Formats: sequence, structure tokens, C-alpha cells
Amino acid sequence: MAGTREATAPILPEETSWRISYAEIGALAQVQRPVVTTWARRHADFPEPVAYEGASPLFDGREVAEWLLSTGRGNADAGQIRAELVLYTLSAWRRAIPARTLVDTVTALLCLRQLLDEPLSDLPWQTILERAAETDFDDTFLQRELRDLPDAELQGPLLAVLADQLTEAAYTPAEALERVMDARRRLGCDDLAADEPIPLVSRTMARLTGLARLNEREEGATAAVLHPRSGDLLVALRESVSDAEDSPFFLSADPMPDLARLARRRLMAQGVQEFEMDLADGEELATEDWGNPHVIACCLPYEAAETRSPLAVLQSLQDLTDLLAEDRTAVVLGPADALVRPLPARGEADRLRRDFLEQHLLKAAISLPEGVLPFRPAHRTAIWILHRTPEGKRTGQALLADLSSRTLTPQALDALAEDIDIFREAGWRADSRHEPRNAAVVPATALTGAPGAAFTPQHRPHADRYTRTVVERPARISETELRLQQLIDATRSALDQAPTIRANAVLRPDDQPARRTTVARLLKDRRLRRLPGHRIAAEHLLTGGEGHYTVLTAAEITGSAPVDSHRIDRAVLLNTYEHAYFTEPGDIVVTATPSFGAYVDDEGLSVVAFPARVLRVRADAEHPVRPRVLAALLRSAAAEHRRVSGAVRSARRIEDLLIPDLPGDEVERYDALLADIARRTALLRQHAAALDDLTSLTAAGLVDGTLTLTEPPLV
Repeated sequence: MAGTREATAPILPEETSWRISYAEIGALAQVQRPVVTTWARRHADFPEPVAYEGASPLFDGREVAEWLLSTGRGNADAGQIRAELVLYTLSAWRRAIPARTLVDTVTALLCLRQLLDEPLSDLPWQTILERAAETDFDDTFLQRELRDLPDAELQGPLLAVLADQLTEAAYTPAEALERVMDARRRLGCDDLAADEPIPLVSRTMARLTGLARLNEREEGATAAVLHPRSGDLLVALRESVSDAEDSPFFLSADPMPDLARLARRRLMAQGVQEFEMDLADGEELATEDWGNPHVIACCLPYEAAETRSPLAVLQSLQDLTDLLAEDRTAVVLGPADALVRPLPARGEADRLRRDFLEQHLLKAAISLPEGVLPFRPAHRTAIWILHRTPEGKRTGQALLADLSSRTLTPQALDALAEDIDIFREAGWRADSRHEPRNAAVVPATALTGAPGAAFTPQHRPHADRYTRTVVERPARISETELRLQQLIDATRSALDQAPTIRANAVLRPDDQPARRTTVARLLKDRRLRRLPGHRIAAEHLLTGGEGHYTVLTAAEITGSAPVDSHRIDRAVLLNTYEHAYFTEPGDIVVTATPSFGAYVDDEGLSVVAFPARVLRVRADAEHPVRPRVLAALLRSAAAEHRRVSGAVRSARRIEDLLIPDLPGDEVERYDALLADIARRTALLRQHAAALDDLTSLTAAGLVDGTLTLTEPPLV
């Protein structure tokens, strides 16, 4: 971290304690765990452990946070450290206060601070209660949470201090409240997170409603959320509106009053006035009072696959469309097996799903990967966008997107939202000036005319046929075929001139036992030199051929990944890893984690990543080691001492593996044999790589529908 942060006074009440492990310190400082152990070893002022959990030391969290703040070490800024410190302290409060009571009280205090626009820690607890009663006269969102706090005279003022500290770390009470909600699982409130999608999907759903643009164009816009739970979608809709002064009206209904109260607190902290929302306690939206909403967002409640019925899911969506007046939109997250996956042809569910297209209601279907609901990691979901289009503007088109095999990144979802924005602005029809990047616009009849078909794109977008990858694919296939023939010719020529491979192996006479040695002995005799691997951060490892230098990780050494799978940028290496060294030709790179591996770097100029390390041959030794020979012998010796199930390490260290110390003439013969084997292996690997390329190129073209195979020409 650049510069040293100013140390601050203790920010935690003395009555609370927070014990933190090495791994948690690393997460707090945003560094890897080994960095923390290095700090503890090298810096005398690093806090001492206050307890042990087994053999693992635990530290006082406040002391660690103050040390990070005063020394400026780590990658987290001061605000993040202070906020994390208070959140961990809140977690420790669960020993005194039930988790749900704790979250309700702290969110109520933060909401009150936002509404009063003044710190609470200087106010007596009775004054805080009086202000709460004045602010929440009808007791609909925060008065009860503060009034019913157990042992309030003692604990209330301390929690008010924590609320103020959270606000100072987050800059505003609204941001502080959302940090508490982000940490709800850490605070023990799993019930508040169980049915909520990841924040990225909530924000994307809010954007897909088009509320932000609608709010700019039309006064009095109304946004509704069905099944709001703890209010994530309501907050996402509020945050999607750029103009904080001109808020839409919010509607929702939840049969659990405590959840409705929490949602009200969150919206009011966001600046929504009490008269700008109607979050009802119940199951019915107050549409009789406010009319049908302009936009609806909804996450359908989770049901286990054993009891879930696609027909019931689709019927609930049909009921939802009753709330859609003309030119109104709904965005729904639901189970993929009902919304986008194949259904039994001509069954009730299939007919009902196709009916959404025939009525011109379904405008977009988006398949999502597993993990959208963190508490249901194997539950696959999809998003539907429904819009009741006036009869004269119906286009009979739908946008289909399949992100089920893609990582949901902000960039991927931004691109999807932009595609749908353009599709919407074009009147729910394909725009000839823009081709969707991860979706396809198809005629609705392509789906209504295929009973039971999945609502996913069956072909690549038309524009993808003209990408460089597709256009150049036939030429690349021809080049691969030519390279394969050249390899065959080169192999035939090389092997025709080479003698038959002979090891000339016989049983060793009993009276001529082989001398034994170890890597430790070779190091002591100065026949080898040992060099450590570098701790390369994961974000600095590049794939796909990017970067300037090869990085040899444990994956390459054990053979689970081909050499050159990982690379590193020159500037990053020189600026971040000042003491990094390159391998030299003939270096033996070894690792014992996750399993034993030994690799001879014939070319050099590579960077070795920890836990792998280098054994470098000393050329000036009286009896120099042959790299290929040593690597082969170590592999064989290590196979006899594999790590058994349940063990952390192998039975013997690499340095302790017993290997034969072969005499000079035998070493030369074995090295020549290994060189011949390596040469033949390299030829076979080149053949295999060319064949793999040919397989993948042709399969890719056939799968995406851009390639066809014709009859071979007559010779």
C-alpha cells in the first residue's frame, strides 16, 4: 500500500473482543496468508497471539487492525479495515444478542442516523428512543427494533457507537447499512440471504426493467417487487435510478412483517420518503390504491426439484401478467427447468410456456449458470422479460441468451443489458445496426412451432459467421493438415536414419551393488544448488499465450498442464518481483505439492512459481550431475513414497529420496538413452498436438454451424 496510513484511536468498545487467524488477517489486509506469517516473523511490533486454536495462533483483531492502520501494510484502504473491524465486532456480539435481533437493531440505528443526519453515540439511549418514536410515529420500520432490544440501557449505547463507526468507515449511513446486509451471513442471519440472488444479478435485473430510463421520461413511475424477502431487489431498483431527488414509487408485499420492516428501513436509508412507498404486510400489492405498476421485478421462491412443478411455476407467471397493463414490463428470475429448458412436448407446461410467446408477452429468455442463489449452488435459474406490447407494435420476435456456461462478470452482464436495451429501444425487434454479442433475436414462431424445445439460441448470431476466427478456420485446418504431413515425413526421416532404440539392460550382479545418494548429499557435496520458487500472485499469471515469460507452476511440473500454460508480463515481473530469477538450460524444477513432479527445463528463461523449486547442476563439480538422469531417478524413487490418503505430506522429503549414484560411464549411457526417448517423445507429442488441433477446429466449426465437410476431390 502506498504511503503510511494515519493510526487512529481504538474504534471498538472495550467490552467486545475479536480473535482473528492468519488467514483472516490476510483477508482483512487483502494479501496472501504467507505474507502475514512473514510480517509476524520479521516485525517485532506485530501483535502477539492472544490464544491458540489447536496449533493455530489467534490474534486480537483490534490490535491487528491498528497495526495495519499505523504501518500502512497490506492492500486494503483505511476505510475498508475500519469497516471490517466493526463488522467482525458485530459478529462477536452474537454471543450476547441473537443474530437477527443484532441485525435489526443495527440497521434501525443506521436508518435513524440517516433520517436525523447526526451521530447517535453522543445521545443518551432514552433520547435515541424518543427520536425514534418521533421519526417512526406509526412504528412501521424502526421504533420496535430499538424499543425491544434486550438489556437496552447497557447494550444500546454500545451499538450506537458501532453504528457511528460503521458510518464513518462507509461515509454514509446508507452505505453502512448495505455493508451490514452484505455481511448478513457472517453475522449469522442465513435466513435473510437464503433466497436472495447474488448482488450482481439483482443489479442486472433492476437494469433490465428499464426503470432508470422510464423514470427520466415519465413522472410518477411505479416499481413493484413481488416476494421481496429482505429487500435486495428493492434496493437495486432504487440504486438504478440516477436522480435521487426524483424517486419512483415503490410497491411490494411480504407476508412476514419483520421482512417488510427491514425493506422499509433499507429504502428509507436510501433516501426514499415514507410517502414514496407502500411495502405492505401481506401477499397482495396495494394496486387498488396506486394502480398497476410500470415495472415489476420478482425472484420466484425456491422449491426443491423433487416438489417443483414447471406447470405451477408457469401458472404463477401467468398470474403475474395480470398486473401488467399495456406497455408495462416485468423481469422474473425463476427455475431454468420451467423457463428455458426442454419440456415434454405438447404437455400442459409446454403449451402454457408457448402461450407466452403467442400472446406476445415474452420478450427475452436468459439462461444463467448455477450459483446465482448462493444458498442453492446447484439450482439453475433463468430470467424472463415480459412486456405487454400494444397490438399495433407487436413484432413476433424474442431475444434468447445462454450464459449458463459463462462466468457472470460485470462485463458480461453489462453487454447483455446493452443488447436488451437496444432490442427494447428498437421496439422489441432486431436492430440491423447492432448484433447481440451473447444472444440471438429469433422469430417467436421458431419456438412456438417446436413443441417442447428449449428457449435457448440454437445457432450462433449471424454476425459471428464473419468474425476472423470463423472466416480463417478452413485455412487453419488446411495448415494443420499440412503440418501433420510434414511431421510424419520428418519422423519417418529421423527414425529411418536412427538406430533401433536399445537400453541393453541386464540384471545387476549381486557383488556390484549400486552406491546410494540423496539430493541432500548432492547439495552438501556442492554437486547441486537449490533455489526457491517465487510466490506469484494468481492475478499475475496469464493464460492464452499472453505475457512475455513462461511460468512453471506445480501444474506444469506434475504434468497436469502443458508447459507454457502460464506466463507473466515483463513489466509486472520486473516491478513486482524485483528479486525474481530465471531458470538456466538444464535446471531441474521439482515439487512435492500436490504430488511429486520433476521437469528439466532445457531452454531456460522461465520463472518458477512456489511451491516448485529449482535444483541447479554445478558444472564445476568433480562428478557433474546429468539433469535428465537425476529427474528420471527422482520420479521413480518418489513413486515408492507417495502421500497416502489422509496425510498432508509425502513419506519422504525430496531431499531424502534415495537414488543410485551411477558411475560416469553408466550415467553417459543412461543419459543418451533418455535423450533418445525424449527426442522420440517430442515427435509423438507434436503429432498428438496437431491431431488435437485438427479435432478441435473441425468440431468447433460443426458445433457452431459455420463449417461443413465435403466430398474429397477425385484424384
